[in-house]
Amino acid sequence: MDEYEVLKIENQLCFPLYACAKDVVRRYKPYLDPLDLTYTQYITMMVLWEYGQMNVKELGERLYLDSGTLTPLLKKLETKGYIQRERSSEDERLLSVRPTEKGMRLREEAVHVPEQLGACIDLSQEEIATLYQLLYKLLDQDTDH
Repeated sequence: MDEYEVLKIENQLCFPLYACAKDVVRRYKPYLDPLDLTYTQYITMMVLWEYGQMNVKELGERLYLDSGTLTPLLKKLETKGYIQRERSSEDERLLSVRPTEKGMRLREEAVHVPEQLGACIDLSQEEIATLYQLLYKLLDQDTDH
């Protein structure tokens, strides 16, 4: 094998992960457009629907998003009336976020999105479970290596 074989795109784990992620996000679009949400806004709302109020740092950690990505996204969701951001009275450095009543009503419309998307993905339940486990295994690995 020649020394440059390792540089072929078909030999890179990162490429199919990247391409699949883009494709899955693209498949969400027709289901999220009626909700006036982007994919990143949708996953943000999913976390807030599950946990309610939380600080922005925790939200970013949960979503693997940095503050440079999260701040404009939260401003947009607040403009739409789906969330409320507020500074902690004990520590002004801490910003918390929670879904509004309008944001909670949106959950009722979004409840069918996972099923709709699932119909677009040709994998068995066993394959989905295996893929899920493997992807989280990668995410949970220490990135200092």
